[in-house]
Amino acid sequence: MPHIPLPEGLPGITGGFAFRPETAKPLRELAHVLLHSAGNTSFSARDRELIATFVSSRNTCYFCQTSHGAVAAHLSGNADLVEAVCRDYTTAPIPEKLKALLAIAAEVQVDGKRVTKELVDEARRHGATDTELHDTILIAAAFCMYNRYVDGLGTWQPRDAEMYRVMGQQMAEAGYCRPAPQPPHDGSGSEALPVRPAK
Repeated sequence: MPHIPLPEGLPGITGGFAFRPETAKPLRELAHVLLHSAGNTSFSARDRELIATFVSSRNTCYFCQTSHGAVAAHLSGNADLVEAVCRDYTTAPIPEKLKALLAIAAEVQVDGKRVTKELVDEARRHGATDTELHDTILIAAAFCMYNRYVDGLGTWQPRDAEMYRVMGQQMAEAGYCRPAPQPPHDGSGSEALPVRPAK
């Protein structure tokens, strides 16, 4: 059950976004830049989403792992690939460069100081650019924050596979800058918001 009265029917991070739209806007924009707007780089949205999913799996954040896994599955057309990366990225059928970047993400998930020159050199040896290194580290760090935000609030995280599939398709196609859902207001502030029981 959520630790504060979050709007009913909004799963995971969307409940927190609706509760506090002022913080939702920059958090959505950061996710959009990191995951959807690759810019002038060969770092695909699929690979960025795989890193976000992998870090979320390491943090055991069900909502983030499942929703971003659904995005990666939509972009790759292969849900088995997403599962393989989360299970053991070293044996997953992905390029060596992505494996090297995931090795860096795995260390960031534990402690950023664990990223070594050797890990960075290995990623560079497989063709990783400075932008890809930067974004891998920031995706991993940001998803530690997103995961802890979702779980720390005790948000509602349904186990509806079809809901996540649809959510993943929408995020893959539209990105993350949709306006945050607005909570109902009765003039007395957020205390009056209904709470959706955890399931």
